[in-house]
Order: sequence, then C-alpha cells, then structure tokens
Amino acid sequence: MTVSSNPAVRRAIAGIDETAWTPIRYPKAVWDDDAGAWVSDAEVAETTYTAFATTKHRCTARLVVRRIRREPPLGQDELLPAWRYHDFFTDTALSAIDADLTHRAHADVEQVFADLIDGPLAHLPSGSFTANAAWLSCAAISHNLLRAAGTLTSRRHGKARAATLRRQLITIAATITHHARGLRIALPRHWPWASWWMHLFDETHRPLRA
Repeated sequence: MTVSSNPAVRRAIAGIDETAWTPIRYPKAVWDDDAGAWVSDAEVAETTYTAFATTKHRCTARLVVRRIRREPPLGQDELLPAWRYHDFFTDTALSAIDADLTHRAHADVEQVFADLIDGPLAHLPSGSFTANAAWLSCAAISHNLLRAAGTLTSRRHGKARAATLRRQLITIAATITHHARGLRIALPRHWPWASWWMHLFDETHRPLRA
C-alpha cells in the first residue's frame, strides 16, 4: 500500500544509507507528474517501518522507497543532488526492485480501473448477466480505441484521463452536413482543441504505407 508522506516516513527515508540505493530501469517509461516528463530510471532502497505506531493496530514491515533525481532548472548548475521520493509499505518477500516493479504494475492497472469506472462501467450492473458481459466487452474495446486516439493526438493526450479524452476529442459540438455526396463537419469557432482534433483526424486518415 502507498504511504502518504509524514514526519515519521521522512525520518525513515532519511535514515537509509546512501550505499543502500540500487539503480532500477523500467521496461516502459513512467510518467512523472512532478517533473512533467517520462522517467525510465530511478533508484530503490528499503528500510523497516512501523505503521499505525500510536494505535493498537501497529504493524512493522518493509518500507520500499523509489527516488528520482530532480533536474536543476534550465540554465542553472546543480549544487547538491535533489530527489523526489515515492514509497509504499509491504510485507512481500520480493526483492526491493521486484516489489517496486510489481507496485508500478498495480498502479497502471488501478488507473485503467479508475478510467473504466468513471466511464462505461458506471452503468453496471444490469439485471442480465449476458448484457453485462456484452457491455464489458464493448467497454474494453472502446477504452483501447480511446487510448490509441489519445496517443495519436499528442503526448499530453497520451497520458490524459479517459474523461479528458472524451471531453476534448469525442464529445464535440460539431454540425454534420452533406456536401457534394460527402460529409462535412463544421467545428465550433475558437474551439481550444481544434488543432489537436485535426491532428488526430489527419493521423487516422493518412494513406497506409506500403
């Protein structure tokens, strides 16, 4: 489970010896909201931590910590290394690196669940099991198509929540008219996402390469 930052956690992290940190490189880059960039490498270490120490539910287990180097502002030299810390509490027998990789994988899955619950799965359950099964299949297909559309649109849309993609790329106040035996879409004036939508349109309608 992810641990929120508090004085006790910060003291535990500060007590980790500098030689205990092990470099880790992710198979797939991880988006860092604080840095606003993709991160593919970090360092991992662990220490012992007691959660709920002031209650009768106190529990002592492993605190696995991942740290990512903060880049100095553009044009400035680094005086001392600065780090961002991400930690979680676990009693698994996995190594610190394997535990961190597993934790990241769980986070990716939970993000998919959050997007689906905030969208198509908000309409479940139905009174019919077969209807739920069909709806779930359609939800998975639409989610994959939506993520693909976001990736084709821009890097920012590639990491955006599904609700943002639906609002900016799918649910648009456009008028469809027939013209010269074809369809014409009239987009709203001064629409802030018009250029992104047109980029997605061009990407999905370009000729296939031989």
